[in-house]
Parts: sequence; C-alpha cells; structure tokens
Amino acid sequence: MTRKNLTQFAWLSIFAAVATIGLKTGAYWLTGSVGLLSDALESLINLAAAVIALLLLKLAARPPDEEHAFGHDKAEYFAGGIEGTLIVLAAVGIGWTATIRLFAPQPIEQVNLGLIVSTAATIINLVVGQILIRAGRRHRSITLEADGKHLMTDVWTSIGVVIGVWAVTVTGWLFLDPLVALLVAANIIRAGIQLVRRSALGLMDTAVSSEKQESIRAILDRYVQEKKIDYHALRTRRAATRSFVSLHILVPGAWTVHQGHQLLEEIEAEIRREIPGAIVFTHLESLDDPASWYDIELDRLEG
Repeated sequence: MTRKNLTQFAWLSIFAAVATIGLKTGAYWLTGSVGLLSDALESLINLAAAVIALLLLKLAARPPDEEHAFGHDKAEYFAGGIEGTLIVLAAVGIGWTATIRLFAPQPIEQVNLGLIVSTAATIINLVVGQILIRAGRRHRSITLEADGKHLMTDVWTSIGVVIGVWAVTVTGWLFLDPLVALLVAANIIRAGIQLVRRSALGLMDTAVSSEKQESIRAILDRYVQEKKIDYHALRTRRAATRSFVSLHILVPGAWTVHQGHQLLEEIEAEIRREIPGAIVFTHLESLDDPASWYDIELDRLEG
C-alpha cells in the first residue's frame, strides 16, 4: 500500500468520530451525566485529530521536491503534536466541568438506556482503534498509530465512565460521577503529553531504536571480520515511516574504486533488508589515509 492510500484509514477514523459523537452526546442528554459529557467532548477531539491526520497524511505522501529533497514524512509528527495538544486542552475543559459538578451534584436519569448508547460508541472506537494501530505499525505511520492509541484511550475512558455511572445508580453517591470525570481528564492529559513528547522527539531527529542500532552494528561487525575493513561515524535518525542511516566505510588503500563500491552496495542492501524503508548513505574512505579519521564527529575536525 502506498503512503497516499493510508488516507483511507484517516477517513475511517473521521466516520468513527462522527458516529461516536452522536451516540455519546445522546447518552449525555438521556442521563445528564457529566462523566458521559466528558466522554462526548473527548470524541470531538477525536474528530479534530482525525481531520488533522487526514490533511498531514496527504502532505507526508507528497514526493520529494527541490525544497524538500528528503521528502515530507516529518509532517506526520506535526499531526501527533497537534493531536496531543488538543487532547490536553480537552482534558482541562473536562476537569473544569467536573469540578463544578463535584460541588453541585445532580441526579442521573435513564441510566440503562444511556449506558447502552455509550457502550455502542465504545465498541465502534475499539474496532476502529485496533484497525488504526495495526495499520500504523504495518506501514510505519506514527499518525495512524497515534490516532489508534488515542481511540483506545477513549475506549478505556468510556469503560471508566460507564462503571462510574453504574456505581452512582447502585450507591446513590452522586459525587462519583464528577469524580470519574476528573480521573478521565487526568488519563487524557497523560495520553496527550505522551503524544506531544513522541512528536517532539521525531522532529529532533531522534535515533532509531536501540534494537535496530544493534542490528546495524552486527552487520557491520561481520564485514569488519570477514573483509578486514573498518567503519565509523555511524548515525541514524527517524522521520515517520522512514529511517535514515549514514556511516563511513574504511577499506584498504590498495583497493580499487570498483571494489570499494561493490562492498558499499552489499552493505547498504543488507541494512535495508534488516530495516525496511531505511535510506542508507555511505562514504568510502581509505584505512591508510590519516585524514579518514578527522571526520568521526558530526563537525569535521581539521588534522
């Protein structure tokens, strides 16, 4: 599946958000529960996040151009950052409403019907959330994975709200409804902060996972033993679905350019097989030239 086709999952998220907004708002009107109101407000954030995801997935799918020679993949991190910020703002609003209701509790009506409607919305989010998470991991899309995890957070939030409303009807303790809403707000804030942090790390050219780095080094170390070469200046970074790997390969000075080039082709191909979607940059240097050791650091040191 091409990057452009990933937008179909964003459309699925939009349709799910519209459906759950309608169902959860209906559940709030039936019961008057501030917990269910907080759940409905979070679905509004789901809709905003899904629309943002759709727009930025389209941008990320654009091919490289003169001004963006490495592509537009990092646009996906903006989607995660914006979504995380919206989640935190929604949580603040939920917390404010719940605090007011905590000091002025109100009875809950038509509980059974309201919970049935809310449960239907929860099932929709559960199914769509799992689809998005699996698609995000399969296609290495942080936007889809973040959107899916957000929906799963909504699922757990809804379950908590349903339990809270049920507890109110059983015990008669009206304060449980706004108390659950406050817990929901805290959980939403946690999820929002995690999304913002992950997006920020991506925009800061964070290295690939330690497992992937170890795999790369294992490949290179094998060539060092078999071919009697060396390497240094290994650097990696992530950009949404893409991974970038750059390094210097040092070969004996007596080798021809053709020999060196063939070796680089082998190494690059093996790294790409180990890390699907990786873009590999290699630089050929001589083991016998002292200048080869001046550029180990990011900023080249003069000899």
